[in-house]
Amino acid sequence: MNIHTYPDPILKKKAEPVVSIDGGLQRLINNMSKLMYEAWGIGLAANQVGVAKRIIIFDTTYREKEKDLTVLINPTIVLAEGKVVSEEGCLSVPDFQGKITREEYLKVRGLDRRGKPIDIDAEGLTAICIQHEIDHLNGTLILDHVSHLKRNLYRRKIDKLLKKG
Repeated sequence: MNIHTYPDPILKKKAEPVVSIDGGLQRLINNMSKLMYEAWGIGLAANQVGVAKRIIIFDTTYREKEKDLTVLINPTIVLAEGKVVSEEGCLSVPDFQGKITREEYLKVRGLDRRGKPIDIDAEGLTAICIQHEIDHLNGTLILDHVSHLKRNLYRRKIDKLLKKG
């Protein structure tokens, strides 16, 4: 399993809802979490690893303390308030950072890895991370949130790298 990077078409594909929580899904979640921690990421969506299913994982605190992985299956934002601008990067968009405007507070509903309904109240970095990962599930990248100029500069840089092999 590896992290797919721009311009891989899976990153622009809208993910499908999860309908069955089984052993295969548990293995996917375990592999995603291992990969996320190895890459020093704080969040990962299933389509970033080539699986177009509505699954996100995140852990915004493990760099300061013990790992505390959260799994959200079929996440839905039910309430969003406030605005905050922050500098974001993405494991699927290497060597790129952009100032992105996000909601400051969220209430998110979904299922945990066992299929139990959960509600999460999030603010700060956790709210930003959840929105970033849900964007992935909808086929939206951080490149879609920045100016055309910044996006085009990055695209040209990647095109050059791809041509060089």
